[in-house]
Amino acid sequence: MSVFRSRPALRWLVPAAAAVVVIGGGAAAGTIVASADPSLPERSAAQLLVDVQNAKVDGFSGTVVQTADLGLPALPGVTSGAGSADLMKLVAGSNTARVWYAGEDKARLALMGTLGETDVIRNGSDVWLWRSSDSSATHFKVPAGEKDRKPTALPSGVPSTPQEAADAALAAIDPTTAVTTTGAAKVAGRDAYELVLTPRDTASLVGQVRLAIDAEKHIPLGVDVYAKDANDPAVRVAFQQVSFEVPDAEQFTFNPPPGTKVTEPSQADIAKEREKAVAPRDAEKKAAEAGTKVVGKGWTSVLVAKLPSGDKAEGKAGDKAEGPAAMAGQLDAVIGTLPKVSGTWGSGHLLTSALFSALVTDDGRILVGAVAPEKLYEAAGK
Repeated sequence: MSVFRSRPALRWLVPAAAAVVVIGGGAAAGTIVASADPSLPERSAAQLLVDVQNAKVDGFSGTVVQTADLGLPALPGVTSGAGSADLMKLVAGSNTARVWYAGEDKARLALMGTLGETDVIRNGSDVWLWRSSDSSATHFKVPAGEKDRKPTALPSGVPSTPQEAADAALAAIDPTTAVTTTGAAKVAGRDAYELVLTPRDTASLVGQVRLAIDAEKHIPLGVDVYAKDANDPAVRVAFQQVSFEVPDAEQFTFNPPPGTKVTEPSQADIAKEREKAVAPRDAEKKAAEAGTKVVGKGWTSVLVAKLPSGDKAEGKAGDKAEGPAAMAGQLDAVIGTLPKVSGTWGSGHLLTSALFSALVTDDGRILVGAVAPEKLYEAAGK
């Protein structure tokens, strides 16, 4: 196992080779190849996995489009209201971003939102965060020890590039995943192989995850996530346009537009804010972990956690709830609109979509997974 940790490429070769044997009825690895265009060399699924792991480019730039249609019902406070448009586009709509990359310390991402543009620019140790909506900019230095942190303008966990989406998909590869190829594809005008990850467990709501791998550069150009039996992807992150020329240095030099309110926190200010933010977060994390478990494995695993407590909501009349209290209030409003369900496991409310289901039980638990509701009920009874 230590060999696989030190050499990531080998980690992907094992499940890929296993998938070839199982799918091919005992055929030797390498016999299943991409039905590629004549101009493209044949590549097996295992070879494509190694290509992705070893891909390196000096730089690139392009336009990335993220689309989603999870089939979620209308939820009060989430699907409507001021400031919700950009949030909802993460689960039912489209986001567009421009990206520039010239090394780990030179990167820029510009997210084009409904209310304006948000840019994160990394140039050496300098990082700028600019929001056009309120003409504000924050400039700070990357502390020592955090040189590898990459900029992002999307919420945590939401991939802002095809590479990030592909990394998340590849991390799911294990014996529960069939790895195959389906042929060639065209993404952003470039030839690409298509690598397909398919859950073996039919209880998963995920039908397939398809990665378009650039035939020359070997980096992911697009990732499509399909719900089971669906003809169109529920989630897609792909380049609409891409160039592999190293961007000009001026792309990473930010000059605040006239009228911009610039904030430059000192290292001491950053340290103080970090202490205030990290301490409560660590406490919440420990509390959450204490009541969190995963039932099942692979694509059909179910996360079981305790709901945030509303105890802190108590206070003076007219006080505005914040933090956990505010979260609890928002959850209560949403939960009340969901269908009521019950069984031997107890009772609660159910949220379903094309790719995942969520069960909120009356005893204060939440269960989430890319599975049918029956799997949630099963996990709730354990």
